[in-house]
Amino acid sequence: MGPGYQALRESVGYLDLSTRGKIVATGEDRVRLLHAMTTNHIQQLTPGQGCYAFFLNPQGRILTDANIFVLPDRILIDVEPEVRERLYQHLDKFIIADDVTLEDASERLSAVGIEGPGATEALVTIGAPVPESPYSHVDWNGAIVARVSSTGSPGFRIFAPKGQLPSFAATDEESIRVVRLEHGKPRYGEDISDTTLPQETQQIHALHFSKGCYIGQEIVERIRSRGHVNRLLTGLRIEGSAAPASGTKLTVDGSEVGDITSAVYSPALGKVVALGFLRAQHAAPGTRLKAGDAEAITTAVFREGDPAPNAGC
Repeated sequence: MGPGYQALRESVGYLDLSTRGKIVATGEDRVRLLHAMTTNHIQQLTPGQGCYAFFLNPQGRILTDANIFVLPDRILIDVEPEVRERLYQHLDKFIIADDVTLEDASERLSAVGIEGPGATEALVTIGAPVPESPYSHVDWNGAIVARVSSTGSPGFRIFAPKGQLPSFAATDEESIRVVRLEHGKPRYGEDISDTTLPQETQQIHALHFSKGCYIGQEIVERIRSRGHVNRLLTGLRIEGSAAPASGTKLTVDGSEVGDITSAVYSPALGKVVALGFLRAQHAAPGTRLKAGDAEAITTAVFREGDPAPNAGC
């Protein structure tokens, strides 16, 4: 593992996020539209605030997750690269008589992540302001500095027109993935997909249960009223150095209880860290099971506001 891994764990790493999708919504009805299409409460946000949310289909499955930032005259939606076009088309389809204009600003705006225990100090060193609370953001000479993390480590994200960001040495993708899985933080397209229900992810900070109607809300409310889902996304630590492939079966006493979505060897822990879906009755932290032929134990999945669950040695 390269120096980027140690930097992310012990000091600060810089993430090249220029390929992420960045959709900008303007117009008087932008807040109303996004409030009616996401799982979180957009209408209660004021400029400088933001949130994490899901966009759902009518069957309550997750089309994508998103970081949403409310600015005085526009809303910035930050998503994984693979879903940028799909989300743009999804939003555009529901603009009928609304005063909303969408711009796919992915090519115009670049982004860099600053993450790790030393992220705040690094931000101060380059003269940038420090947003205080998760998903809050501030203007920095025309750029946007937001408190949001890709890995689950303390982190910030700077959005700016291409060519205006400070120069930095980007952390390699493998190091980013290892630290993300050490923290048990899921990624859409790898751990979450369009077959996943919101409550299965355990990312409850993406949901607001009293905001009123939105696409997919009926399914979310039905699950809430029943009090459970059949499976849950769960962190795992697996003995050995060989990371099982996605889809590897998880078993308890020889019975299949789930499967792995992503796994990687953690040099700091000396074992494999992973995420996977487990039957709800086996998903509590501390449950012993097998991943293929290897011994494994469940850990907590990342949730905003909780202590980092999986990063310690």
